[in-house]
Amino acid sequence: MKNNEIKKTVKEGYTKIAKRGCSCNCGCGVSNEKISKEIGYSNKEINNVPEANLGLGCGNPTALGTIKKGDVVLDLGSGAGVDVFLAAKKVGEAGKVIGVDMTPEMIKKAKANSIKYGYDNVEFKLGDIEELPIEDNSINVVISNCVINLAPNKDKVFEESFRVLKKGGKMFISDIVLLGALTDEQKTDEGLMTGCVAGALQKEDYIQKIKRAGFNVIILGEDKEISKRQYEGIALESLKVEATKH
Repeated sequence: MKNNEIKKTVKEGYTKIAKRGCSCNCGCGVSNEKISKEIGYSNKEINNVPEANLGLGCGNPTALGTIKKGDVVLDLGSGAGVDVFLAAKKVGEAGKVIGVDMTPEMIKKAKANSIKYGYDNVEFKLGDIEELPIEDNSINVVISNCVINLAPNKDKVFEESFRVLKKGGKMFISDIVLLGALTDEQKTDEGLMTGCVAGALQKEDYIQKIKRAGFNVIILGEDKEISKRQYEGIALESLKVEATKH
């Protein structure tokens, strides 16, 4: 499948999720709250902006990250804004959090959430994480929660993240990586494509791409149990990474 076709499929899938308000057809018997607890969110975090929790993600990057008062934070693939709002509490009034997402429905939902809950230190931008609408050397921390695997050109995502980060800036990532081979059928399955599997890389390939972009990489955690909980035993894990621009 060509890159533009992949992006079209992903955008259509996440438009449906934004409109439904949940991640698995609203009939899978698993609540957004249960999924979020299993990947590392506390009850307080889940209830911070309930409408922003769509049961997406494979970790909690705001818990991994050392986000400080006054920081400028960028969230890649911000969805309805769940991680943006959590980061906004950490940066305070002196800081700012920018969410970038390529799905207009998600941006619309996130903006509505920010108005409803009175978040003045956030901004949501429609854009492609392979071509970030962000200035060079302007970001302290980049976060991303199970989104980079959806991008066809992952090298470009890491290069763009490196570009926008200030020297010494950090990137905190939770993402799905493969621990075994997918079948040809799995690689072209639209459900697995929007479900963060079909476009995922082998773990070592993923790490090497981050390093090639110029980052120093530290692995913070590996959740292999997520395979049984959410992915019917497919050989994969949720990888937690800290990447630093020196």
